[in-house]
Amino acid sequence: MESHHGEIQELARPTSPPPPQNIGDEPPKTEETKKDYHKGCPGCQLEEANEIRTGIPYLNFFYICIIGLTSTLPIQSLFPYLYFMIRDMNIAKQEEDIGFYAGFVGASYFFARIFSSVPWGIFADKYGRKPCIVISMLSVIVFNTLFGLSTRYWMAIVSRGLLGMLCGILGPIKAYATEVCRKEHQALGMSLVTSSRAIAFVVGPAIGGFLAQPAEKYPHIFSKESIFGRFPYFLPCFTISILAMGSCIACIWLPETLHFHNDGKVGSADEEAQISEEVEAQVGLSNIEAGVSSDTSLKNLLMNWQFVSSVIIYCTFSLHDVAYLESFSFWAASKRKFGGLSLTSQDLAIVLTISGAGVLVYQFVVYPFIVKYFGPIRPLRPAAILSILLLTTYPFMHNLQGLELKVLINIASILKNVLSATTTTACNILQNTAVPQKQRGAANGISVTVLSLFKGVGPAGAGTLFSWTQKHVTGLFLPGDQILFLVISMVAVVGLFMTFKPFFSMSNALGRS
Repeated sequence: MESHHGEIQELARPTSPPPPQNIGDEPPKTEETKKDYHKGCPGCQLEEANEIRTGIPYLNFFYICIIGLTSTLPIQSLFPYLYFMIRDMNIAKQEEDIGFYAGFVGASYFFARIFSSVPWGIFADKYGRKPCIVISMLSVIVFNTLFGLSTRYWMAIVSRGLLGMLCGILGPIKAYATEVCRKEHQALGMSLVTSSRAIAFVVGPAIGGFLAQPAEKYPHIFSKESIFGRFPYFLPCFTISILAMGSCIACIWLPETLHFHNDGKVGSADEEAQISEEVEAQVGLSNIEAGVSSDTSLKNLLMNWQFVSSVIIYCTFSLHDVAYLESFSFWAASKRKFGGLSLTSQDLAIVLTISGAGVLVYQFVVYPFIVKYFGPIRPLRPAAILSILLLTTYPFMHNLQGLELKVLINIASILKNVLSATTTTACNILQNTAVPQKQRGAANGISVTVLSLFKGVGPAGAGTLFSWTQKHVTGLFLPGDQILFLVISMVAVVGLFMTFKPFFSMSNALGRS
C-alpha cells in the first residue's frame, strides 16, 4: 500500500522545466513541425507525395510537354500560309500590301496577350493553375478552329485576338513546372517548358506548310468540293485543335499545385515568413506584418527589384532569340550575292528539325549534369558569351559549299539553340525564385505581358534590319550580313551586362536557387 502511494506521489511530482533558450534561438524542429500539411489542400497533398517520391515525376513532366507544345503550335503554324491566306481574302488592293495586312493578323495574338497576361496570372494565383490550363486548351480548340474557317479579314483578326486573350497558359505553366516537382527537379521542369516550345518551332511550320491548301497539294486525297477544299487553311488549324483536345483530356490527371487552406491563406506558413523578411529588407517596411499583408498586391510585386530586374533580363535575351530566329531564316534562304546561303525551304526545314532534336537531347541528357555540378543559374553568363562569339562566325559561312556547309550550319544552329535554351531556362528560374508561390502566377503574367510586347516588336525590327542590310551588301563599315549579326549580338551583350551589379544581384539569386 505504501509502495503504491509512493508511485502516485512520484507521478504527480512536477517535472523540471526545460533549460531556457536564448531569445534569438529557434526551437528545434521536429519531424512534425517541419511540414504543416493541411487536410484537403491539393498543394499540400502534392508536397507530401513529393516528400515520399524523390524521383523525377515523368508523367507530370510529359503532360507539361504536351500542353506546352500544343499551346505554342497556333503561333508557329501560321506564318507559312498567312501570306496566301490574306491574298485569298482579297483585302489587299495591291500585292505589295499583303504583308501589311498579314502583319496585323500575326501581331493581334501578341497584342491581345499583353492585356490578358496579368489577369490570367492573378486568376491562376487565386483559383489554381489547373483551371487556367484547361481554359487555355479550350480556347485553342475553339478559336484556332474558327481562324481556320475565316474567309473574311475581320474574322481572322478577331479569332486570332481572342485566342491570344484567352490562352493565358504561358505564365501559369512556368509556375506549374517549378511547383509540381521537388526542388532539385525544378530546372528540368522549366527546361521542359522551353523544350516543348522549341519543338513547336519545328513542328508548327511543318503542319502549316504541308497541310495548308490540301486540295491543291494533294488533289488525289482532298477534293475541291470538300470542307478542306472550300476552306483551304482549315486542315492545319483542325489538326492542331485535335492535338489540343488530347491535351485538354490529359489535364484530368494533372495535380493542382496551389495551396488552398481552410484559413483562407494560400501557401505555407514557412514560405510566407521567409518572403516577408525579404520584402522587409528590400522595400524597407516597418514590420513583418505589413509585408505579409501587402505582398499579394501588384504594387508590392513591382517593388521587388530582384524580380523586376530578372524580368528585364529575360525579355532582353528573348528579344535576342526572336531576332535571331527571324533573321536566321531570312538570311539562310537569301541569295549568296546578298551574303546568304541560298538554302531551299526544304533545306531550312531540315536544319530547324535537327536543331529542335538537338535541343531535346541536350535538355534530357546533358543539361541535368550541368545543373547537378553548376546549378541552373551559373551557366547563364557563359552561355550568353558563347552565343555572342558563335554569331560572329555566321557571316563567313556563305563562303562554304556542299557537305561542308551543311555540317557546319547544322552544328552552329544546334549550338545556338542549345545556348538559347540554357539562358531561357535560367531566366525563368530567376523569375520564379524571386517571388513566393502565391505570387508566381501574377509574376509570370507580368513577365508574359512585357515579353509579348518584345515579341511583337522584335520580329518587325529584325525584318526591317534584314531588309536594310540586303540593300547595303557592300557597306563602307561592314558588309550587310555582318552588320545584321553584329546588331543581334549587341542585344545579347546588353543582356549580359544586366546580369551584373548594380542592375542585378546574382549572389542573391544563387542563394535562393
